[in-house]
Amino acid sequence: MRRLGGVLAAAVLCGTAAACTNAPPPPLVPKSEAPVITTTGPKVTEIVVGVDDVAGGYNPHALAAQSPITTALSSLLLPSPFRPGNDGAPQLDRNLMVSAKVTKAEPFTVTYTIRKDASWSDSAPIAAEDFYYLWQRMRAEPGVVDPAGYRLVNNVSSREGGKVVEVVFGKPFPGWRSLFSNLLPAHLLKDAPGTWSNVLATGFPATAGPFQVRSLDEPRGEVVLERSDRYWETPTTLDRVVIRRATHSAMAESLSKGDNQAALLRADAADVNLLKGIEKLTTKPVPRNEVVQVLLRPASERLADVKTRKAVVAALDREALIASGTQSGPSASFRADSYVVPPSRAGYVRTINGNTLDAAASEQLLTEAGYSKAGTEWQKAGKALKLRIAAPEKSEPYVSIANRIKVQLKERGIDSEVVTPSAEDLFSTQLTEKDVDIAVVPRVDAGDTAAALASEFGCAGNVPDGATPSPQNAAGFCDPAIQADVEAALNGKVLVSDVLARVEPLIAAQAVSVPLFQVVDLLGVLPTVSGVDTGAPLAGVLSGAPEWRRLDK
Repeated sequence: MRRLGGVLAAAVLCGTAAACTNAPPPPLVPKSEAPVITTTGPKVTEIVVGVDDVAGGYNPHALAAQSPITTALSSLLLPSPFRPGNDGAPQLDRNLMVSAKVTKAEPFTVTYTIRKDASWSDSAPIAAEDFYYLWQRMRAEPGVVDPAGYRLVNNVSSREGGKVVEVVFGKPFPGWRSLFSNLLPAHLLKDAPGTWSNVLATGFPATAGPFQVRSLDEPRGEVVLERSDRYWETPTTLDRVVIRRATHSAMAESLSKGDNQAALLRADAADVNLLKGIEKLTTKPVPRNEVVQVLLRPASERLADVKTRKAVVAALDREALIASGTQSGPSASFRADSYVVPPSRAGYVRTINGNTLDAAASEQLLTEAGYSKAGTEWQKAGKALKLRIAAPEKSEPYVSIANRIKVQLKERGIDSEVVTPSAEDLFSTQLTEKDVDIAVVPRVDAGDTAAALASEFGCAGNVPDGATPSPQNAAGFCDPAIQADVEAALNGKVLVSDVLARVEPLIAAQAVSVPLFQVVDLLGVLPTVSGVDTGAPLAGVLSGAPEWRRLDK
């Protein structure tokens, strides 16, 4: 108001002065418009990928956080000493490492040398503390992916300013290359408030790769990755990769219009046909690193007896569960007929034959276990057999299969209820206790078969200092008859293929697990881009994003 008043006063004074002078008025200046200059910034080159979901968490080491988006983001944003090659075998990532090799046989020691220019996006060096932090968490936390290898490590030490890391094992571990993938920024996490469940729960506090996070908007369903100016190696060709949530019909429409250049979705038969109708679209199956399995937990009081577990397995129609879970989509071609090795992996051998359903055997086994039929239900000591079936909340196909199991058991006179706790609560708490009888959960493949065998079916080892005692595996299963073989495979004393041939029939006899199928997504790609492919095994589609190119811009 003061400025406006001053302007008005000046105008009045000028008008008065002009009226009192004989000076001619100033000449009229013709009115002209300044030319309009239009400027445009540099054209942004991006590829948009449609996906089913972008919801977190994003910790690739937590069973609760397993998803295509977690695999995609970790492959681009987190450093790994080794990455899977096209054949699935681990290859040294020379963008991060100078070398990594066994330097001592007794005790078994691996020495990692990290590039001096390798750093996190906040300029902190990638160093030994990142190895140490991951080792500590993987050996102590429940609900992590393949902890068996980490539990063999006795010490992690450093020299040369943390750029040389020495990892000392208590026993030999031929699968050591599978360890320390997706390192986490220890300098930001080790003293952060909260627990392991908070790690990467909503985003990435620091990254170390060719891309960085520009925005991660869960409510909108969009993640925007942009070229990282802090990356020490060759920059990416693309400026951005946009990962966008959409329904399957919306994905198809965006592909048809060219708004999206690719889509990655969990498809059923209808979705396969939907994408077939898009001109020039190429589709390929992309196996995830997860197998859908039904765990019958010996840790549960109701299923502690092997005869009861066998009776429940005989009450299940495995063929129907596979059919309902795959919905004639790409997963239907990846039946999981092995207890340990996923169908897409080298070394997969079919060891499960035929269906599990055998109503007569189920009744006989329940009778032998001390149950008797009372009307339409089975009872023992006057108490009905009622099982609790758990699946991670809002996670498909797990919840749907859990409900189908409930229906199948009801047909055989076995009562049950389905609970769907959060994935974090299920894997970190409920599967370390006794209340859950049956769990419909993923078996996650981290790359080493011996470690997978030990993590899924091995007995609990020594509890690290400060760790919460928990079962070695989600089923709470331990069979001394196979433990020696499990350890021999883990330590490289016996070929893992020979061990599997011996122990898989024993695992089947214990009725602990009913594998169903490997989850397989469908990738659709337009010819306007190059390099967008299925990616190396375990790495996911976006692992190749640094080499992606737009051909129409």
